[in-house]
Amino acid sequence: MNIGLIGAGGITHVHIPAWLALGARVTVFSLEGGAEVAAQYGITAVGSLDELLDACDVVDICTPTPTHYRLAERALRAGKHVICEKPIALHPADAAALAELAAFVGKQLHPAHVVRYFPEYALARGAVAAGTIGEPAILRFSRIGEFPTWASWFADEEQSGGIVLDQMIHDLDIARWIAGEVTEVYAVKSVGDGCETAQVVLTHESGALSYVTGVWGAPGTTFATSFSIAGSTGVLKHDSRADASLRFDLGAPVAGTQSMRPDTSLGESPYLSELREFAAATLGGPAPRVSLADATRAVELAAAANASIASGRSESVVRETVAA
Repeated sequence: MNIGLIGAGGITHVHIPAWLALGARVTVFSLEGGAEVAAQYGITAVGSLDELLDACDVVDICTPTPTHYRLAERALRAGKHVICEKPIALHPADAAALAELAAFVGKQLHPAHVVRYFPEYALARGAVAAGTIGEPAILRFSRIGEFPTWASWFADEEQSGGIVLDQMIHDLDIARWIAGEVTEVYAVKSVGDGCETAQVVLTHESGALSYVTGVWGAPGTTFATSFSIAGSTGVLKHDSRADASLRFDLGAPVAGTQSMRPDTSLGESPYLSELREFAAATLGGPAPRVSLADATRAVELAAAANASIASGRSESVVRETVAA
């Protein structure tokens, strides 16, 4: 498989080793840093996007958020399958337009929502789907890290979508993946002293409520994630700072066992798992666990949250039509 990777930032150094582990041939193009990345990994750098498109079957977009829509559009129109880092677009209408274009040209566009591949989150979703904790009722998610000062565009909400679209979209997607569609969103945000904090409340069609917290803190803030999923018969908990990364508090043993703790084998890198699924799909294999429709819904939830922050009121989720 010939991969054309666009970008030379931090996520590039995760994607390239994963592609090489999968046996892919990787070509890189970046306006800055492409030659250095190519030298580091022993791959080929090219000097233009046209050269990259000529050299690959699949385009992997690892660039800043404001470039995603145009690069994905260009690659799809060139007849390439596309993998794009989250969010796939800044606006729901643009995400839906990419879905329509992908369907029109008959190519796949895979959104890199990698948290679905982290074992704690995948296991939690599987446990809820299996009824291990009954019907989910109250879900809480948090994601904490330092303010991303390594690139100026993060601080410009017109380019990044702020903390909600850039960082919290992970947990907005996971909440919907676990508890189902969302009808209403309420959000608040605090900005000051180089920090940004937001809280988003999702009302699901089922009646479940998800509380999602995001923090961009001061320099040196330790990255951490956590969740708690309370159901009618038990609770799932995860805290990346704890010794055991996933905890089950259940009223009865897991079905078919005498254990109060389902298997929590961690397995391979989530980035490798993600790209393995995407690669298989482009070769005619099964659909990955995250779809283009999922990515569009995640952008819609972030847009509703940002609208709620601006209005001070709850906002209904407006769903764009997404091509199948």
